Amino acid sequence: MRPRTWVLLLAAVFAVLQLANVTGRDTPDTKNYLSYALSLRGESKREAAAVTIDYYCASKGATARRDQSVNVRNFHGKDPAARVAKKCRAAQWRVVDAQQRAGNKGGFITPFMSERFMRIFEVRPGYPVFLVPFVTLLGPVWGLWSASVVLTVAGGILAFLILRTLSVSVPLALTGQALYYVLPCGTTAMRPMTEGLMMALTLAAVWGCALVSQGRRTRAGLALIGGSLLLLFTVKHSQALFLGLCLAGAGALVAVRRRRRAWWAVAALGGAAAVGTLLLASLLRYPSQTDSLQDLLTDHYAYPDRTRLWPEFLHLEANFWLEWTRQQLWQPMLVAALGAGAWGALRRPVFGVFLIGAAFTGILTQAAHPDISVWGGRLIVLVWLLPAVGVPLLLETVVRGKAVVPVPVQAQGQGLDGQAHSMR
Repeated sequence: MRPRTWVLLLAAVFAVLQLANVTGRDTPDTKNYLSYALSLRGESKREAAAVTIDYYCASKGATARRDQSVNVRNFHGKDPAARVAKKCRAAQWRVVDAQQRAGNKGGFITPFMSERFMRIFEVRPGYPVFLVPFVTLLGPVWGLWSASVVLTVAGGILAFLILRTLSVSVPLALTGQALYYVLPCGTTAMRPMTEGLMMALTLAAVWGCALVSQGRRTRAGLALIGGSLLLLFTVKHSQALFLGLCLAGAGALVAVRRRRRAWWAVAALGGAAAVGTLLLASLLRYPSQTDSLQDLLTDHYAYPDRTRLWPEFLHLEANFWLEWTRQQLWQPMLVAALGAGAWGALRRPVFGVFLIGAAFTGILTQAAHPDISVWGGRLIVLVWLLPAVGVPLLLETVVRGKAVVPVPVQAQGQGLDGQAHSMR
């Protein structure tokens, strides 16, 4: 079969496997994005709230049913789905009604929490805009599921395209696609949140770097980098800032050593994205870094603002990385995967610098939100792009090393018969 057929087959197999969990993937953030998408579609605040709460609470009921079915004490009990969903809906409506009575009626999103907290999601229109056609055509349940499948499949295909651009063999490029699906980056991308779109756009920028590194289609590569950074601003502007900074640093480092205009162009694009993100976020009055830290330290503004903001943040930061390191040494899967990915990336030193830089944005995101309780390492998930692309590059060197096996030169006049004769 042609390579594209294998790519589509692998993507189709992944999509079919995801039918096992159509519901139960949502998080509290999903409510905000779904409500945003419904408002963009033209729904009123009340209508968007009703659809969103029904989706969210039905998912909670389905999860409760699954949990009970394997509960050793109560697996034969009455199905709790309806009771859990009813209780959830009542609780959510109480919160929404209380927020609206308090005057929290602005923006596109149903006020599930305080206005200060909801403002964080209001400045991320990219993902809700992406959801609109899926939710409109398929409804909230299948719309969110299919949107997540499309984004995750796209991320795997981008991993394949990056590796093929670097002239990696088709089987190993397919390995990169499969790794994206089975590693935590694929699992997280399937959650109805911004991470799936964010990782896909980050990989698109990395693909642009791969095109530039090969010295062909440089303009297309630069356009891909610039377009990805621009779209990232609408999805999550902090990622546009972090990726811009990392690409600027990587581009400058490579340009100094390689002395090629294209690398200075990549560095300039990254720097312009970082500076532009800061200026545009300030102009549009997006939540500032101070707002983000207050949100973190007050548990989403549930407690009074901290007066010693930076000392407390730095104290938490030091504690977080100490505990995080302890946990990684206890279960060193991530450390081993990053080591293998970095080893493979550095086998292609020019491209590898950009891949490592893109993955490092996961570290920056986690450092900006040192919260050990966030589900499944979601904040740091971008680091898994390094093994998804880097491990196939490492395997390529192993395969190529075994492709040519040196054969000892035989003495003149001696073949197998001669050796047998001398042994008699």
